[in-house]
Amino acid sequence: MIVIFYVLSFLLSFFIVNALIPPLAKLAFRLDFVDRPRKDVERKIHREPIPLTASYAIFIGFFITYLVTARDFSLETLALFVGGVLLLTIGTIDDWYKTKGKDFPALPKFLVQITAAVLVYLSGNAFTGFYNPFSGEYLVLPVVLQFLLTIIWIFGVTTVINFSDGMDGLAGGLTAISAATLFVVALAKGQSASALMAITLVGVTLAYLRYNKPPAKIFMGDAGATFLGFMLAVIALDGAFKQATVLSLFIPILALGVPIFDNLFVVIKRFMQRKPIYQADATQVHYRLLKAGLTQKQVVAVLYLVSVCLSLSSIILLLIQT
Repeated sequence: MIVIFYVLSFLLSFFIVNALIPPLAKLAFRLDFVDRPRKDVERKIHREPIPLTASYAIFIGFFITYLVTARDFSLETLALFVGGVLLLTIGTIDDWYKTKGKDFPALPKFLVQITAAVLVYLSGNAFTGFYNPFSGEYLVLPVVLQFLLTIIWIFGVTTVINFSDGMDGLAGGLTAISAATLFVVALAKGQSASALMAITLVGVTLAYLRYNKPPAKIFMGDAGATFLGFMLAVIALDGAFKQATVLSLFIPILALGVPIFDNLFVVIKRFMQRKPIYQADATQVHYRLLKAGLTQKQVVAVLYLVSVCLSLSSIILLLIQT
């Protein structure tokens, strides 16, 4: 694909999100769709009501840009769109409950996230196997294993990005770094569709970060965080995981290293303490660093740096493979 299409995708997605966020923020205040500070919740760091409408700008900016530049109206794109709408809908309901000081049940969110992942699998985008490092033969996994690994990957990445959205600029920045890494990987592998999706995701997240950097003027809520996680998972599945070797299977895992490793620790800890996995608390690394005495900006900077280092490691791993 010509370089101009990647540049156009980045610029168009950036400008759409940048233009939509201010009016959506005003609408949020009119509808009282805002995240209010609560003294009884340890995770609530902000002190002023923050609008929760950035998710719609991100969603609109991504799909308008991708459809205009890629002109891909395939079954895979339809599954991606429908899955994104489902996540946006259930995320909005969850966010609305939170604006009223209530918790939305975890089961409906779980079922919708699994449904979105199944749609992607049924559209033909799946983890099918890998190359044997000794024989060079492509090993096709059993269909049941293909299904399970695909669903677990999409659901897992969707969840960890959502769990990481606990501090101004954090989830958006980590997504931008991961998407930029997956863009480089897709380019190196000659996968233009994945590269286009990845650079579009970089554009929407950087535009969002203009308003979400500390101190944040807008949040994307669960609706936006799950959508970003879903998109990252699908991009990796369609790009980095496609026809991978055993060693290169670690490339997307390293590219998403900070949210994956941090939230694996959190889930294991909650499991050992017999707490519900979906029960929000302050055990993520950003809260622990905050308790250690770092400021919000310092915490975000440290985690950005770690994410960049892991992403560079994944690119080095890619270069070793080629």
